[in-house]
Amino acid sequence: MSVDHYENFPVASILLPGRLRPAVEAIYAFARSADDLADEGDASPEQRLAALSAYEAELARIDAGADSELPMFARLAQVIRHYQLPVKPLYELLSAFKQDVLVSRYQTYDGLLDYCSRSANPVGYLMLHLYDAVDEENVRDADAICTALQLINFLQDVAIDLHKERIYLPLEDLNRFAISPAALDHPSARPRWRSMMKFEVERSRALMLSGAPLALRLKGRIGFELRMVVQGGLHILDAIEAAEYDVFLHRPKLGKRDWLSIFWSAIRMKQQLRAVYGLA
Repeated sequence: MSVDHYENFPVASILLPGRLRPAVEAIYAFARSADDLADEGDASPEQRLAALSAYEAELARIDAGADSELPMFARLAQVIRHYQLPVKPLYELLSAFKQDVLVSRYQTYDGLLDYCSRSANPVGYLMLHLYDAVDEENVRDADAICTALQLINFLQDVAIDLHKERIYLPLEDLNRFAISPAALDHPSARPRWRSMMKFEVERSRALMLSGAPLALRLKGRIGFELRMVVQGGLHILDAIEAAEYDVFLHRPKLGKRDWLSIFWSAIRMKQQLRAVYGLA
């Protein structure tokens, strides 16, 4: 899943089997620190790109079978070798983080999906490897869930991203609804904004639901964890709708009461998908 700061999905660390926790922590430490290099602090773009290139060099050493003197990469190398994980997804994450340094607007939805395929999907792919659950159908559904989570995070954080001078809404959608990128939060744009956000929410929900059967196919802890993640994403979309799409005034986030509802929805997920969304 996306490596953004995930107050939305803390359940993952609770449900992880103990034997896999060190591996997941090693992957997360790599992804989190690389994401911070691209996004946090006062470094110049050139310094950020150089730091991410240094990460790529360490990955290349691991890929070549060499040891790293850096503790984080040494742990990551052990995990990669023990579980025979592919290194390509980690390179893909770095390419997305580099893109964050250079790109602050996305002209098309397809362009945004390409970014998500590298910023979010690799984490889900590596998780499937850890659980020995990689096949074409599972990867397809995991990609849909991970991309949907990333898109939901963008909808949730429009105001935060705008403060950073970033817009993760496709410019073609803004143009379609006659919204100027320079006036996203202007009161005069509110009616058109609500119409556009309704469209974005419905599209993200459809994408999430297209991948949701994976959470029912996978058994044990990973299956229930994934149900919680899917329901968490759907609850955020519900919260955006409940706020009448005004994410500038009300940033949707999940509280303790929400998690009780999410837990119950995860238990009843099969019936819910059938009854509410008509899915088999």
